[in-house]
Amino acid sequence: MRETMRIMVVDDEMIIRESFLNWFAKGGYFVDAAASGNEALIKLEKTPFDLLFVDIKMPGMDGMELLGRVKTEFPDTEVVIITAYGSIDTAVNAMKHGAVDYLLKPFKPDQLSLVLEKITQLKKRTLHYRYLKSHLKQITRFDNIIGESPPMKNIFQLIMEVAKTDASVLLTGETGTGKELVARAIHAKSTRAQHPFIALNCGAIPDSLLEAELFGHQKGAYTGATQRRKGYFEIVAGGTLFLDEIGEISQKMQVDLLRVLEEKKIKQLGSAGMVDVDFRLICATRQDLKAKIEKNEFREDLFYRINVITIDLPPLRQRRSDIPLLVDHFIQKYNAETVKNVDHVTPEALRLLMAYDWPGNVRELRNALERAVVLSKSRLLHVEDFSFLHLSAETSSDARSLVEIEKQHIRHILDQCNGNISQAARVLDINRATLHKKIKRYRLSPSSQTD
Repeated sequence: MRETMRIMVVDDEMIIRESFLNWFAKGGYFVDAAASGNEALIKLEKTPFDLLFVDIKMPGMDGMELLGRVKTEFPDTEVVIITAYGSIDTAVNAMKHGAVDYLLKPFKPDQLSLVLEKITQLKKRTLHYRYLKSHLKQITRFDNIIGESPPMKNIFQLIMEVAKTDASVLLTGETGTGKELVARAIHAKSTRAQHPFIALNCGAIPDSLLEAELFGHQKGAYTGATQRRKGYFEIVAGGTLFLDEIGEISQKMQVDLLRVLEEKKIKQLGSAGMVDVDFRLICATRQDLKAKIEKNEFREDLFYRINVITIDLPPLRQRRSDIPLLVDHFIQKYNAETVKNVDHVTPEALRLLMAYDWPGNVRELRNALERAVVLSKSRLLHVEDFSFLHLSAETSSDARSLVEIEKQHIRHILDQCNGNISQAARVLDINRATLHKKIKRYRLSPSSQTD
């Protein structure tokens, strides 16, 4: 820890900065200095620091204001306040606002050593806490599906139950809600997990080609068929076949698929013989298949064949409490892929992401985070890093204040938690007393709230 701790001294007096630099350099620490709060923030945007020593009284942005900015934008950075006025009240106030310790000018090197030892021990405890937290994080992840909201916990339970059976499953939900991830999770938890999982998007393949892809063909079955080729019905051999956008297949393909499900046999194109097949079918659609049945666009008998069990995936706007988890996941993912060093989003940017309706769901959020991380030149993602999102007047930061966004978010979480104050406070990551104050301030209806 001693060799890797990164320290910055923020003081408008050059002699103080130079004294600190000399002390820390002799101790083997990486050390830098800033003559103002603004300069410190600019350096923090580019480089992570473990510890800041901040003078309480500086021109422009004073130490207390810098402390507030650091704890909001760089919460992993610890701050020690320096004051020359011997005011215990000032020091106590600083610690209430997040400072880890304080030094009174003039101080001796051994006092500085004691402070550094305290910070070192604190960092060790923090690392241990993060290690434990990384294990607990697995609770919120289920075969790469991320979420801890009540709707997602229900989905996880359904996956476990459905995986025990061999019944056909129909996954419904909007584009980008993760239907293929759920299909893969069902396969991974099933007795067929050691066999192939094959995914095919029916809406992206012309009908004539889809038939050849599924059934395979004999040599000479059609122009260009120069050799025999197995179709996915055979290749999947004991595994799971996932047909996405099943509502897009033609009437003829519906008849052929129904026959395969009933007989468990197929006939390759250009062949007279039948071949036995063994697979589990999982289908997905963003369409209303019952409406298509009424219009005679989808066969009712096939619908009941593929719809033994239905899992409806909620859109992201109905599980907003999962957004911070997803944001954290995608930032880590694209940091690794792009060799970036983005820590997190600012509170204002997170409020924006929480308020946005995400018509493209998790897929749109993933793409937004990838773009923001790739283009970012800072350790933080700000509101302006997401300016490419097509914000409606309701969710636009220009049209609606952060207070309104917070009010709506708290109301949504309370509804999601059925008015349970304790549960809502945990989701919002604030204490119950703070939540009670915000409910009173925003005059939210108390009718269904419980402690």
